[in-house]
Amino acid sequence: MGWLGLGDVAEAGAELEKIAPQFHSHPHVLVIRYDICAKAGKWDAAAEIARTLTRLVPHRPDPWVSLAYAVRRKTGGGIPQAREILVQARRAFPREQVIAYNLACYECQLGDLSAARSWLEKACALGGANKVKLMALEDPDLKPLWPDLRKARP
Repeated sequence: MGWLGLGDVAEAGAELEKIAPQFHSHPHVLVIRYDICAKAGKWDAAAEIARTLTRLVPHRPDPWVSLAYAVRRKTGGGIPQAREILVQARRAFPREQVIAYNLACYECQLGDLSAARSWLEKACALGGANKVKLMALEDPDLKPLWPDLRKARP
């Protein structure tokens, strides 16, 4: 983790390889492996790791978010596929703000601004509405909503 924090993906990977083989499939190790792949832009590998994590720890929402993020960027992936992953995840984690927020991003990028607004409202309703709106005003995925968000700011 320290090497990743310093931005040294190669050293992070080298350190990870020193972990005993019997721990290579441990969820904590896989999360770090995912982070390494994501930082390196290895989205196909990151998607596979995240998919494995969704099976190993199905009660946690973060692997689903990571899977959608990677699938959006992997070979043959895209926003529609990432959106579908989060629609499924939303059923299991209806109170997870980051899922609603990312669904707003995906809908916006797919051109459904009404659905994007609705998902963003749901994310705000789950807590920290001002923080969510400020984050949205800096998120390029939500750029089509910026004029409305600027008008609605307190």
